[in-house]
Amino acid sequence: MSPKSWIAAAVGALTFASFPVLGGAAHAAAPQFKPVACVGDYKGVDLKVRCGNLIVDETRGDPKSRRIKVAVAIVSASAPKAGLPPVVYLHGGPGGSALKALPRMLKSKASREYVAIDQDWIFIDQRGGGLSDPNLDCPGTNLTDAGPPSDKDAQGIVACLKAFQAKGVNLSRYNAVEVAQDVQDLRKVLNLPLIDLFGGSYGTRIEAAIQTHAPRGVRAVVQDSPWPPEADWTVGGPAMVSSSIDIVMAKCAVVAECAQRYPDLKAKLAVVAERFLAGPQTVGGKTYTADDLGGYLMDASYFTAGVLPRDLWKIIQGDLSPVQDFVESRDYYSEGQFMTHLCKEEIPFEARADVAKGTESDPVARLMVVSMQRLHDVCAGIDVGAISKVEQQPVKTAIPTLFLAAEIDPGCPPELTRAASKGYQGSQVVIVTNATHGVSRSSPCVRKMIRSFFEDPTKPVDRGCLPAADEAMKFTYN
Repeated sequence: MSPKSWIAAAVGALTFASFPVLGGAAHAAAPQFKPVACVGDYKGVDLKVRCGNLIVDETRGDPKSRRIKVAVAIVSASAPKAGLPPVVYLHGGPGGSALKALPRMLKSKASREYVAIDQDWIFIDQRGGGLSDPNLDCPGTNLTDAGPPSDKDAQGIVACLKAFQAKGVNLSRYNAVEVAQDVQDLRKVLNLPLIDLFGGSYGTRIEAAIQTHAPRGVRAVVQDSPWPPEADWTVGGPAMVSSSIDIVMAKCAVVAECAQRYPDLKAKLAVVAERFLAGPQTVGGKTYTADDLGGYLMDASYFTAGVLPRDLWKIIQGDLSPVQDFVESRDYYSEGQFMTHLCKEEIPFEARADVAKGTESDPVARLMVVSMQRLHDVCAGIDVGAISKVEQQPVKTAIPTLFLAAEIDPGCPPELTRAASKGYQGSQVVIVTNATHGVSRSSPCVRKMIRSFFEDPTKPVDRGCLPAADEAMKFTYN
């Protein structure tokens, strides 16, 4: 069946179906797909986009379960190639969204180099976030990968999740295993014999769950900035951030202009970190905490390594505008969805007291200890059901998988990728020099690899366009 015909068949078959009211007691147990109007500004998008909701039981196997919606957008290939299945896109976070940013993505020149060219791409907002219903967002609270930036935020997230629970939300059903089953349900209702998977950041953790728990019909997998199940989020997390910043500062030190403009960055940043650890700092009438600075450093080393030396120098000189910009923009997750995942898949396998281990002589790493410990406090305050050790086990699979990792990544460092890939039979591992988190976004070479891999996942990808391992990093000074 051609890409266009399978979409038409799925939509046509379901147009006249009867759909239950969410929360109602009476409903069909089978998953369903209901076409809906797309949300967002798609003017200027020259690809065909259809939207809909995958309607499934919140709690599979429970005849009394309420129904929930998983938002879906199907983007038709501009030049479909026979024999290639659609690609299911899995966003990161957890607690992120694919559909909210989709119009902008489809207008991006970079994305158009590999998205929806010869394969349809299917984007989903994973249950509990984005345009899906319910959305476990907690307005008024802040949360980043480094954790809640204050005790108030942590307490607010706990209260928010308990309020969702009081309204009947089953918090034990918003995690990677359930999302994996949602992907399989979507495959079934759209009548797709095969699918490919593309995941970024925590989306790769969802891919791992699919490959472990629900691999049926999966032909090939691309992991961009992989986060494997066996990795520890908080234990060793502060050191991973500090290490990424060290890499950037070391690269600055061997570039003449960068080294001249920003001498002795490491020692000077350590002095600033110690000052923040001693107590909140007030600059320009605004007060900033160690949590604020630590969260900024993690966020900045994820995406903006090229300007990091410049901005670190600003901070060293007393200009905290980079930190202020971060503080004003850190409400980007559905906090409840983020925490139901972490409390099920990550935090139960780590000890709160161990978060501080190894940070004693590293003031930059210590900036993140308290906020990461708050993740443990949030998990202690909510019930996400039974925990399974399977969720911390390395993946073993024969599904062809392409790993794309950045040299500089405080959350998903390349050493995790190298170790995890050993369980993936015949996998290919690409580490991109000078790149940061989300390598497909910044590297045309990687985008070519993605297309060629999906075209034939049995062939080695062409690495000839990658930067050399010793290539100097480019920095922005203005």
